[in-house]
Parts: sequence; C-alpha cells; structure tokens
Amino acid sequence: MTKAFFSSGDVIADRRADYARMLDEQGDCAAAAELMEQALEMVPDWAAGWDLAGSFHEKAGNVSNAIAAWRRLEALDDAGVFGARLKLAAHDAGPAGEGTAVGYVEALFDQYAPQFEESLVGRLGYRVPDLLDALVAEEATRLGLSGFERALDLGCGTGLMGERLRGKVRHLEGVDISAAMIAETARKGIYDSLAKAELVATLNARRADVDLVTAADVLIYCGALQPVLSALMPAMRPGGLVAFSLEAHEGEEPLFLRPSLRYAHGVQATRDALVIAGLEVLRFETAVLRFDRGAPITGILVVARKPAVDLTAANDEAEGGDVAA
Repeated sequence: MTKAFFSSGDVIADRRADYARMLDEQGDCAAAAELMEQALEMVPDWAAGWDLAGSFHEKAGNVSNAIAAWRRLEALDDAGVFGARLKLAAHDAGPAGEGTAVGYVEALFDQYAPQFEESLVGRLGYRVPDLLDALVAEEATRLGLSGFERALDLGCGTGLMGERLRGKVRHLEGVDISAAMIAETARKGIYDSLAKAELVATLNARRADVDLVTAADVLIYCGALQPVLSALMPAMRPGGLVAFSLEAHEGEEPLFLRPSLRYAHGVQATRDALVIAGLEVLRFETAVLRFDRGAPITGILVVARKPAVDLTAANDEAEGGDVAA
C-alpha cells in the first residue's frame, strides 16, 4: 500500500518523480531513489516526495538513506499523515510513541477505502470477521445468550464485521477513524448508526451501555493494549463480551512495531493484559488471519467477558456488613 502521490507544484520535479515511480515498479529501486533525490533538490520542502524517496531507498536496501529521508519527512509533515515517526520506529531510529498515530491511520484508510474489500478479502485471504463471528456465536450459545441488545463495532471499515453481527444484534453501531470508510459502509445500510471517531475517545464517552464490542484487525494500529482495555471496561455492561484480533509474536516483548507499520503483540503479554484489566478470558486462540506478500500472518483471536457482578462494589458492601462474605 503506497501513499497517494501529491504534486510538488513543480512540473519538472513531478515528471522526475513519475519516472522514479516507473523505475521502482520495474524493480530498479536504487535508480528510482537517485532520481527522486534529484527531484527533491528542486523542491526540498515536498513532504510526499521525501516519503517516496524513503520508500525507494528502503526497497534498495539503503536503510541509512531511507532514515535520513524519513527524518526530513517528519519535520515537514506536521499532521503525520505519511507515518514518518512509525517508519523511523520500525527501523529502531526513534520511538513509536503512545497510542494510535491518528493522522497516518486516517490518511491510510481514506486512501484504501475504495479498494479495501477487493484487496483485503480477494487478494490477501482476510478471515478475521468470519473467525471472530464464529467464536462469538459459540460463546453466546454456551452462555445461553440468544443475541445482544447493543453492539459497538470499533474500526468498522466497510462493514465486514458488521455484516456478520447484524443478525445477532438489536442495535448495531459502527465507529471508524476514516471518513472514506464510513462513507463506503453507509451505502450498505448495515449499521443503525455510524460515527467518525478514534476508538479510545469513543469508549471514554460511554458508560456501561453496550453488551458486545468488536475490533477486527483494529488494535494492530493502536500499540499498547492497556489504554484500550482501561477505556473498554467502563463502556461495557456487566456480563458484556468483547471480541478482537491482534497480530501475534512469541517473544517476551509486550509488542513491537513491524515494518508493515502494524503492531505485533506478545501472546503471554496479551493474556496478562486481559487479566489485569479484569476481563474473564473465554477464548484465546491463534490462527492465520491473512497473508501479506505471500506469507501467512499469525494472530490472536480473543473473546472475553466483563464480570457479571461489579466485584469492587460487592466488596465495598461486604465491608459495610450488608453482603455475606
């Protein structure tokens, strides 16, 4: 996935950049990078040009030049739509920061929206909505639930998860950071309501009013789980379910940023984070979620439950003598 190509405002620089992209597509990445650098001599403040230069250098194996290009990009791109900070972090050249890189993720999916389903499902074998839906259905049956009153689909995208939830939910809400994604899914008429918003802010604005929360391939852009889980718990009704996916790694680190600019979460660290948050883990499985450049991407599928009883409140009452120990 490449960023949209924005004009530099200089016809000659644009022509050189176009030719550089052609060289890149033909596999001559080193020549593409050299030509892109020539274009940038004419337009040194062109953010999109530095993004292209960094990409070409990286493909050519010249990581030091790629890092230099991304540092120039970071200085020029105040909104962070090109993800320079993430690219530097993925190459151990800077910190990834906390939480979602909102500008980058929003721009990425605004561009991606028109071909999202064709690319993800058709070409990459994306399976997460089907896998999560099956786990939710199995756990709902085991718990004796015939359906859900109110569900919140975080990072709803074009509605792939929502399509599977619709028959189980009385009121279905979708939230996504990308306006283009919201526009795509609105045409399908899947959700009872749709909102453009960041997911932690969405959860923080709610209080115990949803009994199902889903996040299919969303938290891979959010980094640490703790802020999300901390916001999630107060938003859910007691006994409510949450189902989400992560990309997985087997190392000791809680997470790390991959060159794809998606986070991979540690298997054990994820288990620990769920327990610390106070969630009851119902299902915790690993599976191939999709493919990327022909390689399988292994991930974690989670279904967890907020305790049906507020244990803190119960303990407070017990201390007052009103509840039997």
